[in-house]
Amino acid sequence: MDGTTPARDLGEVAYSAIRAALRDGSLPPGIRVTETDLAARFGVSRTPVRQAIARLESEGLLTHEPRRGLSVTRPDHAQVVELYVMREIMEGAAARLAAQHASDTELAAMTELLDTEPGSFTNAPGLAELNLRFHGMIYLATHNRYLLRTLEQLSAHLALLPSILTLGGRAEAAHAEHRAILAALVARDGAEAEDAARAHARAAQRHRLAWLLRTLGVPGAGQE
Repeated sequence: MDGTTPARDLGEVAYSAIRAALRDGSLPPGIRVTETDLAARFGVSRTPVRQAIARLESEGLLTHEPRRGLSVTRPDHAQVVELYVMREIMEGAAARLAAQHASDTELAAMTELLDTEPGSFTNAPGLAELNLRFHGMIYLATHNRYLLRTLEQLSAHLALLPSILTLGGRAEAAHAEHRAILAALVARDGAEAEDAARAHARAAQRHRLAWLLRTLGVPGAGQE
């Protein structure tokens, strides 16, 4: 890093880098982390890493545990349920606003993306990325900066564990649900878009909780 870069900017760089690693799974839930290791990993000094850690702890993405130290948060069962309740509410609101405010260009981009989705049904990383992009497009199409900030924070928590979209036929079902949301957006039907988005979130929650039961209650959270 450039030694002339202000400390607060380096703190932002470290924060963004750690957030990206949490999102892509290279820092998985439960893994222990230290200031020294993170500084070496991302090529910054310990001071900006310390600043980043403080932010991530305040956001609940890193957790300090007695006798174990700092680790990436692993949401428990109750947190998973709470996250999906909020997801249903917030994504429903986002879909309603997107139906009102999305540009024709934004809707065309969503259509193109969903057209490629079936080709990734058996490709877990690729499908997870398409899923995140589709939902992200809806968030941006709300043209509401305050809702966008809230959704970005919610997504950060939901992304702490990997997607299970390719399990149990969820990929095909989620694609159909995405199509229903998009159809309502194209029709500029805010109420129908909200209903479709909320139904999609509820289906994702059922799939997640069924997976938790099959894996003996292992805590988890994800986009689908």
